[in-house]
Amino acid sequence: MKHVARKRFGQNFLHDNYVLENITAAIDPSPDDTMVEIGPGLAAMTKGLLRTLKHMHVVELDRDLVARLQKDFAREQLTIHAGDALKFDFGAIPVPAGQKLRIVGNLPYNISSPLLFHLATFADRVQDQHFMLQKEVVERMVAEPGSKTYGRLSVMLQWRYDMTLLFVVPPEAFDPPPKVDSAIVRMIPVARQLPCDGATLEAVVQQAFSQRRKVIRNCLAGMFTEEQIVAAGIDPTHRPEMVGLAQYVALANLLKPV
Repeated sequence: MKHVARKRFGQNFLHDNYVLENITAAIDPSPDDTMVEIGPGLAAMTKGLLRTLKHMHVVELDRDLVARLQKDFAREQLTIHAGDALKFDFGAIPVPAGQKLRIVGNLPYNISSPLLFHLATFADRVQDQHFMLQKEVVERMVAEPGSKTYGRLSVMLQWRYDMTLLFVVPPEAFDPPPKVDSAIVRMIPVARQLPCDGATLEAVVQQAFSQRRKVIRNCLAGMFTEEQIVAAGIDPTHRPEMVGLAQYVALANLLKPV
């Protein structure tokens, strides 16, 4: 029986075999990897990965798709976690000593940003992440300072990950086709994260980009003096998108040293 994609779950099922092969090649699974897929849907990517993997985990919210997965895969192949990835404890997945978790998925575009921030809290337990996302979101994730797409998402995720846009996927690769291009992003947790209190950095970055057309001095008025902004290595007449990650970290450390 054909499963009808549900808009409330942001379902767009990838069916293009060429794209699926390219994604599997980019992930490059090894048989003993501890892999978890978010939103396996109709299991097109799952099947490709299981040609190499001995076993994998999946997190699926749609109960109809959970039932389909239970029917189509043996428990020895697939551990199914029925629930919301936004609330799922990825740290609870058992990982052998010396290994880290590998996370993949065609992420629902309607929850992509909050899901990425949720996953960032598990970054120290992760080897890498490969996700299909809206191309515009990936461009924001990997944007450099000075770019129009550089913003809060760029700073907060670049604090935790090295990220690369691998390739673009057209709408016709999906059923139903989305109205936008998609892209595959590789996310590898940084080896040496800049020391900083994450909540403080988030507060500074959110305040800075809340009025991105203003200069940084005005955006952060009430939070920092101009002298403090200069002490962090920032030209107070620059706009928020001109300020790099290390400088935002320096500001956060003025508020709450680590």
